This record gives sequence, C-alpha cells and structure tokens, in this order.
Amino acid sequence: MSTMQEKTDLRSLSHGELTALLAGMGQPKFREGQLFSWLHQKRAASFSEMTDLPAPLREALEARCELVALTERRRQTAKDGTTKLLLELPDGSTIETVLMPHDYGNSLCISSQVGCRMGCRFCASTIGGKVRDLRPSEMLGQVYAAGDLLGARIDSLVMMGIGEPLDNFENVMRFLELVRDPKGFGLSHRHISLSTCGIVPRIDELASRRLQLTLSVSLHACDDETRDRIMPVNRAYPIAELLAACKRYFAQTGRRISYEYALIAGVNDSPDQARCLAALLGDQACHVNLIPVNPVEETGFRRSSRAEAQRFCEILRQSGLSATIRREFGTEIDAACGQLRRRTQQQKER
Repeated sequence: MSTMQEKTDLRSLSHGELTALLAGMGQPKFREGQLFSWLHQKRAASFSEMTDLPAPLREALEARCELVALTERRRQTAKDGTTKLLLELPDGSTIETVLMPHDYGNSLCISSQVGCRMGCRFCASTIGGKVRDLRPSEMLGQVYAAGDLLGARIDSLVMMGIGEPLDNFENVMRFLELVRDPKGFGLSHRHISLSTCGIVPRIDELASRRLQLTLSVSLHACDDETRDRIMPVNRAYPIAELLAACKRYFAQTGRRISYEYALIAGVNDSPDQARCLAALLGDQACHVNLIPVNPVEETGFRRSSRAEAQRFCEILRQSGLSATIRREFGTEIDAACGQLRRRTQQQKER
C-alpha cells in the first residue's frame, strides 16, 4: 500500500540543500539565491508570491515542498509592553513566543519544543511532558511571526521558551545557522542566549562548535540534594559535572556563562544558600541572574519576596560575583513559560 510522500520543508534547508534541490529540478544555480530571499527576507507565505521564479518552477515547488507558517491563536499584552503570543503549528500543536521591550531594543523569547520532558518541578512547560521537537523552520517561524504580527524589530533572541534546546540539538544548530545568515534574518550569535537545564554531553558538543552565543545554565540550587528535588536532570548530571562542563565551555569559546537561579520561597532562597552559591561559583567567569519564580498553580511553589531577593543578590555581590535580579516582564499576564499554552489546553479539555 503506497503512502503519500512527505513534502520537503523548504525553510529548514541550508544553501547547499536548496541548491541541490533546484539542480535536481533542472534549475540554474542562481535560482537558489532568489528562493532563499523569498523564504527568509521577504518571508513569502505562498509560492505564487515568488514572482521572479518561472511559473512552472513555482508549480513544481508547490507540489513537492511546504512553506511552514505559524498562526496566532491568542495574544496577551501587559502594561509594560510585554506581549505573549500563543502560536499554532501546522499539525495543530501550540507553542509560546514572548516579545520583551528593553531600552536597548526588543528581545524575543522563543520555544524549541512542543512541551518538555526535563521535569523541572517549578516549570509549567513540562506539565504533560514532551510532544515533539520543533523543526528549524518552526523556530524561525516564531521570529518571523512575532516581527510581522507585532510590527516589531527583533534585536535579540533568548531560547528560554517551552522546551530544552539541547534536547533538540541538531534542529537548534540548524536554526542558529539559518537565523545568523546575512542573506536571511542576519542576527549575530552575540545577540542570542541559549538556556539549558544542564545536559553535559551536549554542552561539550556545543562548546566544540565555538559559537559566540551566550550560554545560560539553569542552576537553581547550590547543592545536589536541593537540585535533585526540583530538577531531575541533576540525577544524571550532578552539579560538579555540570560546572566542570561550564568551565570547559568558557575555555573553548571565551564566552562567560550566565547562571539562571529561580528564587523559590523556603526552598533555595536562604542567606546560607546564597553563601553556598557564592562559594560554588567563586572561581568561574560568570554572571548570576536571579529570577523570583513565577507562581504556577500546579507546582505549589511561592516566589521569594523582593526584599529576600535583594538580600540574596547582595550576598553574591559582596563575595565578588556579578549578580542581578532579572527585571520582571508581563506580571499581569500568564508570564511563566508554558502557562498560556497550559491554560488554553485546560479550557479546551473542559
């Protein structure tokens, strides 16, 4: 019994792959540049828009290929200008993308998976587990959709949305290659932060590529007992192994690590834990980003007060560490990663 052939995902292809595809269709080499421009600069939504390509080629491409596009399902905008988009993928799955305005430009937080299998206990994204990885075109689609839907210039990216980027390694590497391409979106890796919960072998593999992005490591505890309770990944890659990998990353790339630390009331926010963290990171070229945890109904965790956060931060600074409390965005909307997607799913189930 024959099955329908899967269409080629054009926006996920490299220059070389596009050239090979077009050569197989009997097209001259210069067509690749025209097609790449339509895909990543003009961001064509249909093949009929590609007016400098011959009509027979457009028809052949439409028969064999797909143009992945994301559609807006819901939107929430906060008083501070933060906008969260719930975007629908071609298969009906949904993900979140968040635009955050800064004095220095707009930062976009994107997702790398539908759901997440890492199981961090304070995170809404992991409730329900992982559904699937995102393709490069679907990560690019978030960047393109946010810019087009919100009429906003995207100055920097943070890969801190739904999913664990290093658990979708090859697709994320392809995305990083495409989003940097000067003939496409043209965003320097120095304006991209990639967040990981600490998958040590993938950190080493990323280091070997010597990309000039910022690696943000979700640490969230200074001892294995606490981190085991809130981050199951720690049982596979304990803190000592993780920090050793981070030192290797810095040695290979020259890029200092940003450690993310979600302050959870009564769990990891005491002065003793601040001193423990300071001792742990004292010999690292790093910055500590303190984040009062966003309350998520299912977790039962409470955020530390502003005063507790400031006390924690001051202990780190007095020890000589670079540390800041992250500015809070969108406090009156579903700010935590995965909350809007989760809330929408619950409403659908009801």
